[in-house]
Amino acid sequence: MDLFARAWTALRTAVAELPDEDFARPSGCAGWLVRDLVCHLVIDAQDVLITLVTPAGTEPTRDAVTYWDIATTPPTGDDPLDALIVRLAAAYEEPRLLKFHLDDVGSAAGRAAELADPGLRVGTRDEVLTAGDYLSAYVLEWTLHHLDLIAHLPDAAEPPAEGLARSREMLEKIAGTAFPATFADKDALLVGTGRRAPTDAEKAELGELAAKLPLVLG
Repeated sequence: MDLFARAWTALRTAVAELPDEDFARPSGCAGWLVRDLVCHLVIDAQDVLITLVTPAGTEPTRDAVTYWDIATTPPTGDDPLDALIVRLAAAYEEPRLLKFHLDDVGSAAGRAAELADPGLRVGTRDEVLTAGDYLSAYVLEWTLHHLDLIAHLPDAAEPPAEGLARSREMLEKIAGTAFPATFADKDALLVGTGRRAPTDAEKAELGELAAKLPLVLG
């Protein structure tokens, strides 16, 4: 729960500190500018709020690792929902409005997470998780999107080191094997999720794992 708060606060702070011109730069998400990614974060924050007030009366069906559906084809940005995000982001017109909305809804999501009982069963995407597992899954979400945010912004702050380490741990559990110890946490996440292609040297180190990549989380 604490790591969720640190990862989410770091991501929202990184957005708040962006100069306006950076909102028109590409993000690490195919087909999305930074402004589109920030708009997606608003939707993510709404999802957190909705899920934490949607109690479930049955046993959990997933945990922080099995929460994710895995595909092997990276998104292209052509999905109807992805395209809708682009139109919504353009409607804001001014970066300050996006910043305001993310701060407003994002702060509320952060407070809801702090108040949540980790053992509470909640429903989302027709599945049941404990609130603790749900928020743990979102550490990976926030960390990956923080990397997406700064993909072409070399001066922006990186995700917290503990968030990178925990996200790598979860991705390795999803993959069913560890990434080479020579891989930094950031590189394991970028290569593992298809955000960048491995170099020839990295591919050799990955061995059989290379055939399983990328792991596209949805």
